[in-house]
Amino acid sequence: MSAIDDLVNELARLPTIGRKSALRLTYHLLKQPPEQSKRLAEALGTLTDRIRSCERCFNLTEDPLCAVCSDTRRDASVVCVVEEASDITAVERTGEFRGVYHVLRGRLSPLDGVGPDDLTVAALVARVVAGGVKEVIVATNPKLEGEATALYVQEQVAPLGVIVSRIARGMPVGGDLEYADGVTIAQSISARREM
Repeated sequence: MSAIDDLVNELARLPTIGRKSALRLTYHLLKQPPEQSKRLAEALGTLTDRIRSCERCFNLTEDPLCAVCSDTRRDASVVCVVEEASDITAVERTGEFRGVYHVLRGRLSPLDGVGPDDLTVAALVARVVAGGVKEVIVATNPKLEGEATALYVQEQVAPLGVIVSRIARGMPVGGDLEYADGVTIAQSISARREM
């Protein structure tokens, strides 16, 4: 197997990168000055050497605590539970949430062999038991596995005396009812609020 094939195979393992895209990226890298490819390789090496999980919330960081957990201006009494660290970026983009996070590192998926012990729910329970948490917002994806995960988190956390809420679901801004699926419309109607 050649060096080109090796790189194509590795790139093709990345999400949303198929074999054609991997080949295109490989040829693009070969057209660049060697220094650029070396910088990319160094950046990948540095990434795996320096990035780790936050000791508190399991976000990705270079320090023991991530930037959110170490920010004293954040409201540590409100914890937003997300499936992956990348979900934090989506919530932060809104500029609306000022609490802290807890990353589950996945979602329940029995068909893929992912059970409760594979997630960080026990660490979330420990955070709540330690005190100071008043509300847990479950922000898992609105798919079957995400809903099952949300229900499991609620079952584990609600008996501890905190508010457990779920992010709203429904019609996206700019969406047309005509093109929305029935489940989305039903969720929009059931999650309606007074104007």
